[in-house]
Amino acid sequence: MRRAALRTTHASPEAAAVVAGAVEPDNTDSMTTRVDGDAVVTTIEREATGGLHSSVDDYVVNLTVADRLVDAGRPAAGRDDATAADDADGTTADTPIDRTEPTDDQTDTTHDTHE
Repeated sequence: MRRAALRTTHASPEAAAVVAGAVEPDNTDSMTTRVDGDAVVTTIEREATGGLHSSVDDYVVNLTVADRLVDAGRPAAGRDDATAADDADGTTADTPIDRTEPTDDQTDTTHDTHE
């Protein structure tokens, strides 16, 4: 059995709970997700290394999208409601996001792989 434990930190415990709630429905039977303070911890177990790699890749994509949406919905310090949807990079909620570029978010996607 191959196992990967992924721990990502988020802006607050509330943000972590929202992110975990967003990614958990996509979990397979080989995945568990929990919230630990401001972190989301997901463990993935698969028989083969290739399957583990695919599951981790899929999870990280889902996690990145969920975290970005949580960030987009959080008011930025010093902004009024009219500009609260502005991202840190200066785009607004109406600006298309180019998903082919790596995101510049603050999600810590470090993980440990155990064999």
